[in-house]
Amino acid sequence: MDESYVHGCFAHTGEVVSVKLIRDKQTGQLQGYGFIEFATHASAERVLQAFNGQMMPNVDQVFRLNWASAGEKRDDTPDYTIFVGDLAADVTDYILQETFRSHYSSVKGAKVVTDRITGRSKGYGFVRFGDANEQTRAMTEMNGMFCSTRPMRIGPATSKKTVGAPQKASFQTATGTQSENDPNNTTIFVGGLDSNVTEEVLRQVFSPYGELVHVKIPVGKHCGFVQFANRACAEEALLMLQGTQLGGQNIRLSWGRSPTNKQPQPDPNQWNGSYYGYGQGYEAYSYAQPPQDPNMYAYGTYPGYGNYQQQQ
Repeated sequence: MDESYVHGCFAHTGEVVSVKLIRDKQTGQLQGYGFIEFATHASAERVLQAFNGQMMPNVDQVFRLNWASAGEKRDDTPDYTIFVGDLAADVTDYILQETFRSHYSSVKGAKVVTDRITGRSKGYGFVRFGDANEQTRAMTEMNGMFCSTRPMRIGPATSKKTVGAPQKASFQTATGTQSENDPNNTTIFVGGLDSNVTEEVLRQVFSPYGELVHVKIPVGKHCGFVQFANRACAEEALLMLQGTQLGGQNIRLSWGRSPTNKQPQPDPNQWNGSYYGYGQGYEAYSYAQPPQDPNMYAYGTYPGYGNYQQQQ
């Protein structure tokens, strides 16, 4: 058994990048394990699900496959990414990728965003294309098409670099982190409001994402608060509306003060439009307020979705 044999086991996928079997440095004897790199995380997931525990060709043993820890590999070719919302709970990276790949050959990968604590899908994700024309077609052709049991809602994903220059938070308190992690918090802080924007305008902008409980713009302040009845609706609105132009200015969204966190709300004049993402490789899925530990979102081994947010 050697690299050629292992490569041949999976060559039919067309996505094997490399195979490395580990050998003893002194004797050169195989150590009984190795690593296979695939072109995308979704293709690796497909192989893992299909082959683990199955008999290996022409030998009397089974495949024992597990995820390997690996550093991020950069892909320097252009990416054209779309946002996919309203995903069913059972949709995985692989299912999402194959849903699009069956129609568009340039699909490079897909990522379903999950809750970092529960591991459950948040109901949205991103699909990367290698061809701009296919990305554009998918925006129209796949909108409303079913993925698993639900029709998808598709929108453009744009680099946060187009929203503004690289930004850093000018404050960092426990308030933001606690509010973001509080499942009972349904309030969104809206910064950068134009003076002509009214509470009624905010209602019109945010209400398509779910039932609103409260909308407030403090007198004389260029900020506001929007409270939803449902946490998932608030999460989606925060994702979808981040950076949206309203009254001539791009609004900046973050989690507002949660009911269980009574610390003072940060001064909106010090809020500088910062972003946080999901760790290496997925740097900008468009929520605001960076966490204190940038490594807490462990998507570093699945490259290619950095610097993207959903664009309104």
